[in-house]
Amino acid sequence: MIYMFLADGFEEIEAITPLDILKRGKIPIKTVGLENKTVKGSLGIIVEADITIENLKEEEVDGIILPGGMPGTLNLGKNKKVTDVIKYCYENNLLIAAICAAPSILGEMGILNGKSACCYPGFEEKLIGSEISNLSVCADDNLITAKGPGVAAEFGFKILEYIKGKRAVKVVSSSMQFV
Repeated sequence: MIYMFLADGFEEIEAITPLDILKRGKIPIKTVGLENKTVKGSLGIIVEADITIENLKEEEVDGIILPGGMPGTLNLGKNKKVTDVIKYCYENNLLIAAICAAPSILGEMGILNGKSACCYPGFEEKLIGSEISNLSVCADDNLITAKGPGVAAEFGFKILEYIKGKRAVKVVSSSMQFV
């Protein structure tokens, strides 16, 4: 199961767009609220998460997605269960995808050492140990990072490609009329 963490203040498009793409690609994915199932995005949009973090079982995790946004990124980074699951994914070579400011969490945890990564402009100094990429979406092994809201679809398609391959991306993007 892929889990997408939703903290109060998350960037809505960075969560909903990849979520939509992965669901269209038939990827098992659940959204995870940190404190409760009702989560408020940075623009005030209320989202009902599938589960709360207390119901997440590490042994069921195949990968994670961290939407950015403020203060969503800060809320993710200070949650011990979130950082524990990030460590679990890192130690087990599982998918770790982060967009916008959220790659800063990975940098501060030392997960980006020697990896190519990108983030929202201004957060590069927090990508500690990484090689900063000029790409909008950057994939390096099991790590996928992206710059921000404008590349949310590209981010979602890169995650889909990582999980199911280029053919799945072609099928889903075509059905969505994505050019």
